[in-house]
Amino acid sequence: MSTDAPEQALTDGDERVQLSRTADGRAVPSAQARAGARGRLRVEDPFVGWSAAVGLGLVALFLRLWRLGTPSEFQFDETYYAKDAWSLVNNGYVRGYVEGADQQILDGTVRGLWQDDPSMIVHPEVGKWLIGLGERLVGMDPTGWRVSSAVVGALMVVVMARLGRRLTGSTGLGLVAGLLLMLDGLHFVLSRLALLDIFLAFFVLCAVACLVADRDWYRARMARLQTTAVTDPASWGPVRGLLWRPWLLTSGVCWGLAIGTKWTALYPLAAFGVLVWLWSAGARRSFGVRRPVLRSVLADGLPAFGHLVLVAFAVYVATWTGWMVHAGDYERSLSSTQYTQFAGEGECQDESFVASDPDTGARWPTADEADASGPGEVVQSLRSLWAYHQDVYVFHTHFLSCSTHTYQSDPLGWPLLSRPVGVAADTGIQPGTRGCEAPEGSDCLRQVLLLGTPVLWWGSSLALLAAVALWVGVRDWRYGVPVVGALSTWLPWLLYADRPIFLFYAAAMLPFMVLATTLLIGRIVGPSREPSTRRTVGVVAAGSFVVLVLLNFAWFWPIWTNELLTHSQWLDRIWFSRWI
Repeated sequence: MSTDAPEQALTDGDERVQLSRTADGRAVPSAQARAGARGRLRVEDPFVGWSAAVGLGLVALFLRLWRLGTPSEFQFDETYYAKDAWSLVNNGYVRGYVEGADQQILDGTVRGLWQDDPSMIVHPEVGKWLIGLGERLVGMDPTGWRVSSAVVGALMVVVMARLGRRLTGSTGLGLVAGLLLMLDGLHFVLSRLALLDIFLAFFVLCAVACLVADRDWYRARMARLQTTAVTDPASWGPVRGLLWRPWLLTSGVCWGLAIGTKWTALYPLAAFGVLVWLWSAGARRSFGVRRPVLRSVLADGLPAFGHLVLVAFAVYVATWTGWMVHAGDYERSLSSTQYTQFAGEGECQDESFVASDPDTGARWPTADEADASGPGEVVQSLRSLWAYHQDVYVFHTHFLSCSTHTYQSDPLGWPLLSRPVGVAADTGIQPGTRGCEAPEGSDCLRQVLLLGTPVLWWGSSLALLAAVALWVGVRDWRYGVPVVGALSTWLPWLLYADRPIFLFYAAAMLPFMVLATTLLIGRIVGPSREPSTRRTVGVVAAGSFVVLVLLNFAWFWPIWTNELLTHSQWLDRIWFSRWI
């Protein structure tokens, strides 16, 4: 690298690390680089940024808590997760429920409903522990089993606003990101249901926000350690001072909690793990390291693997502590794969079910072993947990492939909201009864529909395409965050298109679509140094989109909140026949 010029910029995407000559001729990173900036200095007051994000989160919380307990019934899969959560926080593990438990719970009976044997649950337990926390604090009723989702949904708005600010350097654009997320119908309804997907989306978003913060930390740390430009072709750049990365460790914890909610978090973890390695290699290249991609595999890739994958694995296993404490109960009750009971139902005739028939003696290895003690008991419980995971994997890959559902959808159509999910409906309300003011010959209804805000989803789909072009064409690293995030939480579902999957599985994809939209809005508005006419046009265009999203959110509010509508008013909001 030539050092003849008094100042030289090494480019990594849209980033520049400025190297200036000192009096003795050394090329050193400028103060801007040592501060870890992205080619610009941030002068906005952090207190204003934080207080604005928290304020927006409180507004989101108010909207999500409004009449949270209605409808007063189990909606969609709440019947599984709310009851599993109640058993977890009372027993430490999930036990089966007696027949008719749903109605008894709604009538106020919340104890003495469990069977003696553990229940076969097919998702990890973190989300259910959080639902159970709300039930313990508020009560075992619809408000209690939904309140944790409402709080986490509001926290997602705060995290989104902060991540948007970090990526753009603008508090205003950060608030736009948080506002758009707050005004999405899919996110709004999931924040008012006791389902797992809102918790998955939250932990994935937190993990990615920590990775972006680590990118800033890493570059600032490297600038402090590397005070001169690298001129030795054999140099690796700083290594020792970069082995401990606190933000990366925090991200690993979040990834562990995300996987502990749903296994699908494994895909974005893998994708962002590669992206972190490439970011680190780009930083080394900025300081003149030769062959930075290969050298970064050892210098940064191995430490990152430990911070992310190994930490996530340890956290994930720890989330099953309650299960492992009661591993003996599972060994006695569920040590033979239970799916033969489904083999004769519907179209499910897979040979793997027959092979796991309890009559054949197929049991977990630990089921026939004497109970160990001390460290041996831990090992035995871990082995039982592994056998249990194998059974759960069989359920997802075989039994569900033999099932169908009215509201299942093709993941290719998710960005266009091709098939929403009706989670609750009260139809046929006659005029003059229960507040119905429909004309004679018509009726009224109430509905809760899991449907995203159309203007936001359709606009964000276009923004995501633009983000791909800007990431590849302009080499702006920031667009890689929404592109990698959206694709890694969306495309893997194409592998499972032969089983019932639903639109709300796209909840983890939504924040990255919002990020793509926010970054594009920032590009349309332009920096403050742009000519006033150019900036005015950009502000009007971007502001118009945000207002349209707000109006669209208000229009669909009744079918997200179980409001009473006449049949014609309901049809005004059902724009396509596939939404019915």
